[in-house]
Parts: sequence; structure tokens; C-alpha cells
Amino acid sequence: MTQSLLIQNVTVVNNNEIKKNQDVYIKNGKIIEIGKQLYISSNKKIDGSNKYLFPGFIDMHIHGCAGKDTMDATPEALHTMAKSLVKEGTTSYLATTITQSKDAIEAALSNLANFKSTEDEAEILGIHIEGPFISKKRAGAQPLQHIVPPTIEQFEYWQRLSGNRIKEITVAPEVEGGFAFVEALSKQGIVVSIGHSDATFDDMQKAVSLGAKQGTHLYNQMRPFHHREPGVVGGTLLLPEIKAEIIVDFVHAHPQAVNLAYKMKGAENIILITDAMRAKGVPFGDYELGGQLVRVSEKGAHLTNGALAGSVLTMDAAVRNMKKATNCTLQELVAMSSSNAAKQLNLKGKGNIKEQYDADLILLDQDLAIQKTIKNGKVIFG
Repeated sequence: MTQSLLIQNVTVVNNNEIKKNQDVYIKNGKIIEIGKQLYISSNKKIDGSNKYLFPGFIDMHIHGCAGKDTMDATPEALHTMAKSLVKEGTTSYLATTITQSKDAIEAALSNLANFKSTEDEAEILGIHIEGPFISKKRAGAQPLQHIVPPTIEQFEYWQRLSGNRIKEITVAPEVEGGFAFVEALSKQGIVVSIGHSDATFDDMQKAVSLGAKQGTHLYNQMRPFHHREPGVVGGTLLLPEIKAEIIVDFVHAHPQAVNLAYKMKGAENIILITDAMRAKGVPFGDYELGGQLVRVSEKGAHLTNGALAGSVLTMDAAVRNMKKATNCTLQELVAMSSSNAAKQLNLKGKGNIKEQYDADLILLDQDLAIQKTIKNGKVIFG
């Protein structure tokens, strides 16, 4: 049966334009036509008056939510996460692993290899491997005992195990074997993101020359900026080839540090992420991340030693916070919440509201609160 949907009189927001009073006609999961006053019959109609239509959010860095984690290595955990994420407007994401034993990482990768989201869930676009190929000096909440030097052989085994679903990897390029690893993976089309790294600015330049193109959660677990050694923070801010992930919960970065990144990088080089752990969307209390106890309160998620341990941020809150910190435009919010990620991941049909693109959309009110989440042309939340 043909599934069709007509969203009427809505403000369509893309990364490069805003169009008011538009009708958007969707059929069989694709955007078919966009224009004013489309007289087309459809199974369902939505009144978009005084609402914004954004492309669905793409979260490139999320470990867990709703009490579950990628490292649980069960289909049930992934389904629970994917079902919960649509409430915050996330229509697709990279399931993110953490530094753990090889057995634990491999169990998670095997579980992801054949996993398919259902039609009322956010889509897993692939996998982001965060650790174990990082710096012990910048471990943060990554367990020190499982940090190991990167090897291409290990990665290629993991890629086979995952069914070729690994799309991004966080690595410290300065560690033993790091630069060769950056070059080899970049040539394979993997998004190499510099993070949990004590690299110097010169190391950053070398890594970029070898293909690195992203910085993992800017400011956090990076060699900080110093006027005599700009470090990873300086490199992420200054090198145009690097897109910067940012966790805009005002816990991981001060609002003015967020504003600095926006002014330095421009919206076209920022990717909003949540880096959320299993406590997102459930009550405050004690939880687990990477085999470690995490205390979650209104002050954020912390290990018992005080180190930040991911976040409980939602993507819609990240978008509202970004607006608050920078007074950026709606088009820039679309760039930072979806189209930049789609570009990094080379996704042809996502991140924009265009004819023949996937109908992954979110309807927001004037305060940027989620009203409806639409995946493949079907309303799955709201």
C-alpha cells in the first residue's frame, strides 16, 4: 500500500535557505514535491502552521540512553535506544563503543553487524569506535587498563566482524603506530576523529595531512590550548580541514567556549553530538559506563573520581543551547545538527529537505521543541 503524507503551510529550514508557507509531499519514504499550496491527495495531512520543518537530527557520537548502552551487546538494548532517540528528534545515529576489553568490543560489533532498526525507530547508520586507540594521558572516562596502541590488523578484523559498519573512529594520532593508522583508515573512507589525545599542534597538522578530518568532543580530553603549544584544542579550532564535535550541555563546555568555537570554526565546521550514556532519559542515580560506576545528577554524569563520563544531553536540547550560546541562525542549526554530519558520512539522501531525499524530518515549534518526528515518511513520535 502506498504511504503518503502532506505537511502543509510549514517553514522549511535547510542549511542554506528558509522557505515559508511550504507544502511538503512525501510518498513511500521519500520527499516527492515541495511548493506552495500543493493540491495532492494523501493518506495523512499535518498542519505545519507556525512550525519549522528541519531534517532529522544525526548524532555521530552516542553510547546509550533509556537505561541501555551499545556495549550491552544485545539487540534489545539497541532497539530500546533507537526507539527512545526519536523523542528528541534523532532519526539516525552512529552507535558508539567505548574502551573495553577486546572481547567486550567484539561482542558489541558482532551484535551490530546484523542489527536492523524497525520502522518506528531511529536508524543506525553505522558504528563509531571511541577507544581503545587513545592516549592514557587523556583517558577521561575511558578505562586505562584497556587502552592499547592502534594496529591496522586489529581494525580490519573488527571491520569484518561488524559487517563493514564502522564509519568513524576516535584515535590519538601521537601514540605508537598512530600516524600510519590515521593514514590507512582515511584511505578506506573512515572518518578519523582526533580525540582523547595529547597531540601537539605539529602532530595535529601531520594527522590532517594524512586524512584526519574531525575532532572528538572539542575541549574535552584534548591537550588544551597554550600560547606556546596550541595542542589539540588549538588544532581543532584553527585547522580548516577539521570539523569539531561539541557537546553543548554547558557542562562539557562553558557557553562562551561554545561561542568561541562557533566564531572560530563557523557553523559549517561544527557537529552537535550528545556523547550520551545509558542514564539519558531515566532518573538521576548510579549507572555504569565502560564497566565503571557513574553518578548522574543535575550537575551531569561523573565517575567517582570526578571525571566527566559522557552526558545525558538530548539533541533537541543541544540545538536550543547552541541557539542560546551563539544566537546562530536556524539554517546554521540545521548545518550543525544534521547536514554537516551527513556530509562527513557521505550520506546522499539525508541532512536536507529536498526532492528525492529520505523523508527523515522533525517538526518544531517556535521555541525549537519537538512536535513530531517523521522517519521514512511515517510519524513515529508526536
